[in-house]
Amino acid sequence: MLKIRDIETGYGKVKILHGVDLTVPKGGIVALLGGNGTGKSTLLKCVSGLLRPWSGTIEFDGQSISGLRPDRIVRLGLVQVTQSKDSFPVLTVDENLRMGAYTRSDRAGIAEDMDKVFEYFPVLKERRSQLAATLSGGEIQMMVIGRGLMARPKMIMFDEPSSALSPKVVSDICSAIGRIRDEGITILLVEQNVNMALMLADYGYIIRDGRVDIEGKSDTLIDSAAVRQAYFGGTVADLSKEIKNE
Repeated sequence: MLKIRDIETGYGKVKILHGVDLTVPKGGIVALLGGNGTGKSTLLKCVSGLLRPWSGTIEFDGQSISGLRPDRIVRLGLVQVTQSKDSFPVLTVDENLRMGAYTRSDRAGIAEDMDKVFEYFPVLKERRSQLAATLSGGEIQMMVIGRGLMARPKMIMFDEPSSALSPKVVSDICSAIGRIRDEGITILLVEQNVNMALMLADYGYIIRDGRVDIEGKSDTLIDSAAVRQAYFGGTVADLSKEIKNE
């Protein structure tokens, strides 16, 4: 569904991505892993239209989206769910969720999807009249995910949905992401929580210094001693060599 080929981009004269290739098949979950500053969020911004690619191609659902405006990309069915800090604090939960449906005019469908969001996250129904500024961090993250669902997307890109949340909330969000995939929505999951991401995903990419360093089936990556060393107290140096030697 999403095909990224040889993407290079950056900020000003500083190149961040150096020829990234990545594929997300329809109906699957693909994890994009890596430490801070490796280019994960930059790649999402490029796919979402917030940052123009310098070279390479991005294709979604059989159509080139390289360089398209963000609103056009959303209308095609590709939505990015950002971190919880990107909410509208002076709007209510209900108003925040409806912001996700700004491209739609089907009132009955919007109401139906609002009910579905409340099925995913019952606490939001209880808080629907509250200002977003009064919610906990976990509730805001749930609301941001719900806002993305209100666009009725074909595919969602999650940008570190578990960041700075309690284990209980992470578990709830992990369960919700699995249910979202079961609804037929394709997912690209950008995470630093390696265990969570690889448990959910079918396939994973590990990015380092703006390049895809390792890729493979999730069960292969999660069982890899090299990945465990790199992400649980080891070093990312020579990760490719270690994987190949296993």
